Amino acid sequence: MQRGSDRMSVHRDEGMKHELRDYLRSGHPTRSEEWHDAEPGDPLGTHPDIVEVRHELGRRLGRTPFPASAPELVRVLSASHCPDEVVELLAPLPADETYRNAQELATAVVRARADA
Repeated sequence: MQRGSDRMSVHRDEGMKHELRDYLRSGHPTRSEEWHDAEPGDPLGTHPDIVEVRHELGRRLGRTPFPASAPELVRVLSASHCPDEVVELLAPLPADETYRNAQELATAVVRARADA
């Protein structure tokens, strides 16, 4: 679905995806000359801490239905006998905040750890 707020055409967007495909799959540059490499930036919140936390929470939560609050997710993790270290990641999160997906949850966890 095309939205009016897009800055690029669908064709340009597909071209950019194609340029970055190998880089995103491998996790390192795939060209011999550095100046050929595309510069993906950090559009998806791929900070190493966020990626690590998202991976761990995603593994433990499985297909847990989102949106969910931190207390709901703690109950799910506890019911699945998740290690205490993982459950404690959610402790500093506000109880009234709702997270739509694992990415939002991981970002909130990393920010809460940085603020502490």
